[in-house]
Amino acid sequence: MELHRNDNRTPSLDEFESLGRAAMNSLPEEFLNVCRDVQIVAADYAAADVLNELGLKDPLELLGLFEGVGMAQGATEVRTGQMPNRIWLYRNAILEYWRDHDDTLEAIVQHVLVHEIGHHFGFSDDDMEAIENAAD
Repeated sequence: MELHRNDNRTPSLDEFESLGRAAMNSLPEEFLNVCRDVQIVAADYAAADVLNELGLKDPLELLGLFEGVGMAQGATEVRTGQMPNRIWLYRNAILEYWRDHDDTLEAIVQHVLVHEIGHHFGFSDDDMEAIENAAD
């Protein structure tokens, strides 16, 4: 699904989650191997408690967030009672960013995913750039 700025409609939360899954599926196999079980969830904005915890006042400052325990923190599998790892995509913040930049919406969603997952799974910025460049 490709969305254009001049479509004059806002993609639904379900469409945003689909964009996230498509972006995830376009990534190189070695990256997918570490994040295959990460859930993708869309919301209009980050919850107030999340913004407070991160010291943010403006919900448009946060495009996405990794929630869970990544390998960089020592987790290799979900334990009983532990929530699954997930990436939150914040639709309104991403759409606002999209309006102000030349990138496609799909490219922005992919960038958010790669960086949220990459930081929590111990990838360097150079690694993440290479992953984005290798995406289908």
